[in-house]
Amino acid sequence: MTSTHTTLEPAGLVDDLDRSVRELVRREGVDPQRDAGVVRRIAESVVKAHDDRSLTGVVAPVADVGALVGELVARVSGFGPLQPFLDDPAVEEIWINDPSRVFVARNGRHELTNLVLTRAQVTELVERMLKSSGRRLDVSAPFVDAMLPEGHRLHVVLEGISRGFSAVNIRKFVLRARQLGDLVELGSLSPRAASFLEASVRAGLNILVAGGTQTGKTTLLNCLAASIPGGERVVSAEEVFELRFPHPDWVPMQTRQSGLEGTGEIRLRDLVKEALRMRPSRLVVGEVRSEECLDLLLALNSGLPGMCTLHANSAREALVKMCTLPLLAGENISARFVVPTVAASVDLVVHLGIDAQGTRRVNEIVAVPGRVENDVIEVEPIFVRQGHELRRTHGMPPRLELFERVGVDVHALLQDGR
Repeated sequence: MTSTHTTLEPAGLVDDLDRSVRELVRREGVDPQRDAGVVRRIAESVVKAHDDRSLTGVVAPVADVGALVGELVARVSGFGPLQPFLDDPAVEEIWINDPSRVFVARNGRHELTNLVLTRAQVTELVERMLKSSGRRLDVSAPFVDAMLPEGHRLHVVLEGISRGFSAVNIRKFVLRARQLGDLVELGSLSPRAASFLEASVRAGLNILVAGGTQTGKTTLLNCLAASIPGGERVVSAEEVFELRFPHPDWVPMQTRQSGLEGTGEIRLRDLVKEALRMRPSRLVVGEVRSEECLDLLLALNSGLPGMCTLHANSAREALVKMCTLPLLAGENISARFVVPTVAASVDLVVHLGIDAQGTRRVNEIVAVPGRVENDVIEVEPIFVRQGHELRRTHGMPPRLELFERVGVDVHALLQDGR
């Protein structure tokens, strides 16, 4: 069980100073979400003024100035009692099952905190978070996905859909790896596998990143996208902005909820279609979940290199799911069309997992040579994890001519990793 850091000051004192800070913030026209530094300066001045008055004996002295300033900033500019968890780099995720049961995840494991909130506090926190994102939550839209100012992802399920209390989940944006070499240092990937994946991205292979929840799919997709040559134009589509990679010519797009009148919704499928009109050299889709898979397949099959993520328990199951999701696009879409299209469009599947110690690892990298036998797509394992080691197997990637075009000897690369 974990705890948050709170001040030792009387609740009434903190509330009084909180009101003083809010009044000055309003008077100066400060946006507390965007100008946290200004809010901190105001909080420091308010606490200092109170501390100076305490010398006369009129008010009680402050026990810990730094802690009190931090709490005032968290109340006004941050997200109150959750802010210490948001500031803690070891915390990966925060969720609230009910006001008395607040959990956090560290290193892939979750633990119950001793933080106890009130319904009013949670409601106020959710409203403040959604205000910064521009998205809404009501009876007509009881689910919401939103992005917080620091890049953290907020998901809320309204009470009535969840029993007893609204369910709140905050998945923090913790950037531990910016490129494939960083994943090697973290032990998620072997040097040879990293070199192969980097070469595959440069060559323009279509890569599917698969795994369970919190296995590091988006992190790996970011690292793969960081290997895209700078002279290419990248267009990405996501539910909410989570991809962050350095590239000079990149247009990121995200979905949009419908408005109060029920119009204006932008689905992921709309973004994939729109991306094709923007002269992309690469298409990156944050996560494929539904009928947008058909549009992505059609784009990849037309020769546009792309990458995406998908929830699946193995590389083979990921391919099965890629064959199933397009069927949701309409009754006229048949497996007879989809299965060979997936086999011809996907070149590599990278599957990730998380071990008992909470370490995220690449478990397998398989090639899709394009062959189908009895409606089953054939695969060739290139790397497979055995124990703590990601070992090279017999498989070879498809479309070797693409590697030759960018000057990569893939046989030598897979032999010694260079």
